[in-house]
Amino acid sequence: MSDRPPAYTPAPIDTGDVTLSADVLELTEQLAEHAHDIWARQRLQDGWTWGPVRDDVRKHHPCLIPYDALPDSERQYDRNAALDTLKAIIALGYRITPSGS
Repeated sequence: MSDRPPAYTPAPIDTGDVTLSADVLELTEQLAEHAHDIWARQRLQDGWTWGPVRDDVRKHHPCLIPYDALPDSERQYDRNAALDTLKAIIALGYRITPSGS
């Protein structure tokens, strides 16, 4: 038995041709904040606390703060994940429309 993991070649959904409408783009920041809140809640439940430097042994993380207080680089990470998810939903053939539309 090998200690080496199986070969893996990531194959994300092709979203290169997807253009998001203004309505859908407006969801980006809300989804980014939601993703941060989900991540932070899980960390806190697992016993992590805020610390100025990430420390996996002491379970400290500098991003255990409200989304609005995160450095822009961290908020951009969450925005990019939200945008990629929204584009993948559209690329898979779904529509995202506000309720009542």
